[in-house]
Amino acid sequence: MRLLSAIIAVLLTFSLPAWAQSRLVRIEGKHFIAPDGSPLHLKGISLGNWLMPEGYMFKFEVAKAPRQIYGAFDRLLGPERASAFWRTYRDTYIDQDDIRFIKSVGFNMVRIPLHWRLFMTADGHIDGDGWALLDRVVGWAREAGLYVILDLHAAPGGQTGINHDDGPGYPLMFYVPRDRDLTVKFWRAIAEHYAGNPAILGYDLLNEPIAPYHDTATLNPRLEPFYKRLTSAIRAVDPDRIVFLAGGQWSSSFDMFGPPFAPNLAYTYHSFWASTKRDSIQRHLNFADRYNVPLFLGETGELTDQWNEGFRKLHEAHDIGWSFWTYKNLDSPSTVVSIPRPEGWNDIVAFADGQRRDRPSATVIDRAVAQYLEGIPLARTTIRWSYLASLGLKSGPDAPASR
Repeated sequence: MRLLSAIIAVLLTFSLPAWAQSRLVRIEGKHFIAPDGSPLHLKGISLGNWLMPEGYMFKFEVAKAPRQIYGAFDRLLGPERASAFWRTYRDTYIDQDDIRFIKSVGFNMVRIPLHWRLFMTADGHIDGDGWALLDRVVGWAREAGLYVILDLHAAPGGQTGINHDDGPGYPLMFYVPRDRDLTVKFWRAIAEHYAGNPAILGYDLLNEPIAPYHDTATLNPRLEPFYKRLTSAIRAVDPDRIVFLAGGQWSSSFDMFGPPFAPNLAYTYHSFWASTKRDSIQRHLNFADRYNVPLFLGETGELTDQWNEGFRKLHEAHDIGWSFWTYKNLDSPSTVVSIPRPEGWNDIVAFADGQRRDRPSATVIDRAVAQYLEGIPLARTTIRWSYLASLGLKSGPDAPASR
């Protein structure tokens, strides 16, 4: 009897359409569809500053790019101690407690910014500390029931032309074939590694490409053709995965895009401090209507709780999923959890930014760095419950998470 039941189950599986056999989220028209066939309304948070450090999240105003941040800690601690600092930092900045907490308050997705140098060497060899760290968090997310979007925040050569792509201050990737080849190799390696993994919702190919003050007339026409190349490389090894296409000019414009060139494409934009009225997103709604494609607000936030609520409700009224920025930050009211500012941190900032040439005393450095690392775990942070309430999520330690 058991054998007969098993045979029937196999036959029924083969008779189902491909989407019904898949464990992956897919796209139908303007909607994300969960594996069970129900609509999926994305409510996410970005894990900024973990595998892709940004200076302002350390309160640095000059040392903004990752290489500048690494250099500052090298000068503060010496290369050997700085390496130990970054190992501890990456091990603890996002751990299982964070992932479980994110799920418990009502989020259903995390977006993880990545720096390519943690996953491959400069000559293109696939290797680096990022693989094990990312595997661990993806595993925790899968166990908790969270989806994951992987976001290439810093691509070889730089795709934006500003500090947070860790490039030279110009989006050279669009000019240098070798950098584009490395980017293709990066995404193919990621897709091959996570092929079929149901926790991965999709791949966000390039964060905020082509800043508006660069040669947009030359670069904008190059964006979609490169997306086609990246998507082809991904689909060769992970054929059913959703691919997110970010608009140009800091993910603000889809003007350079035509109709979707493949199935399972989503279009993502970023918007900070904009009007909470429909006019601020009307151009994106027009694009979605024109091509019957889904939109995703990939980054937003960093203002007031009142603004968060208004902007979030605007998007939900138009069935647009969102991911706010960012989950964890240093001494900030506009974040999910806030790391306490260490004693003497202003001295660390002044030295890192070059505002003072004399190195702070060993006592000041050791105490400040130790307090920073001690303040990273969730149990040591301050949870901003009003921020969570503004997102329509759990509003306090005893409140239920929204559904």
